[in-house]
Amino acid sequence: MTDNSNNGNKLTAKGFLRDMLAGFLMGIAFIIPGFSGGSIAAIVGIYEKLICAVTDIFKDFKNSIKTLLPIGIGLVLGAVSLLFPLKLALEAAPLPTVSLFVGLALGGMFSITDRLRGRVSVTNVLALSLPLILAAALCFIPTGADVDLFALDFGGYVLLFLVGVLGSVALVVPGISGSMLLLILGYYNPIVRLVTDHLLQFKDVGTSVLVLGVTAVGIALGFLIISVVMKWLLKRYPRGTYFAIVGFIVGSIPAVYTSTMGEEGFVLPTSPWHYVICAVTLAIGFVGALLFVLKMKRIERKKNADAAE
Repeated sequence: MTDNSNNGNKLTAKGFLRDMLAGFLMGIAFIIPGFSGGSIAAIVGIYEKLICAVTDIFKDFKNSIKTLLPIGIGLVLGAVSLLFPLKLALEAAPLPTVSLFVGLALGGMFSITDRLRGRVSVTNVLALSLPLILAAALCFIPTGADVDLFALDFGGYVLLFLVGVLGSVALVVPGISGSMLLLILGYYNPIVRLVTDHLLQFKDVGTSVLVLGVTAVGIALGFLIISVVMKWLLKRYPRGTYFAIVGFIVGSIPAVYTSTMGEEGFVLPTSPWHYVICAVTLAIGFVGALLFVLKMKRIERKKNADAAE
């Protein structure tokens, strides 16, 4: 695995803003059921750098913070600032909204195709197929009843901490959606309502902060543990790990669409224009992400050519 840490690198304003934008996109992905912040990190090219910064935080605290600070700021801004607008969009036009993000994910995958070049072995096929099946299977797991976050006892807070650990999977493993896992466990909607209907309206602030704090500590611990595992996999089996990442991303697409189901189940729209709009938003997302990837590849090639001179 290439060392993508920030050791020895100066924290430039341009780099800070670039990483903050990547974190912003990760934050958006984190709050959309079916999407994974890890997928976005892989697509925008900061995945290995992020994993190295997390696992090296005790060994090289200063440079790890340099890497994590802009990503963390962007992640929080993305999740908080767009939580309410995305909630409205998913309620008003769920299929066109998720189609836009599916298009972004599919177009962005071209950023990691270079990692897959070469002879495809049986191991590579298994590394692609098993995560794909696992991610797709999430959409067939029924969601649990919503948890009352304002009536938690000590055991409830311990469980909330463990749920935070599980939710951190979305930030580290591409294609596995922490928000989808939270939805299945019955915590996603209560947490969204806690933020939008209580914390942002300055109601029950103490309980809201406690609930979010316990969840955040669980996410931080899980993030660290899973990052160590992913760093080891990327170092020992880099190509196979990226095959698995592609499998997770592709397999998560059905879960993205099933996340739009209401309590009455999945109801297909009857108007053909609805499907036209879905196709348009998917195409916009795909083309936009693809153009972004191609531009980033040109910048990278130019940077490598200048360095070689």
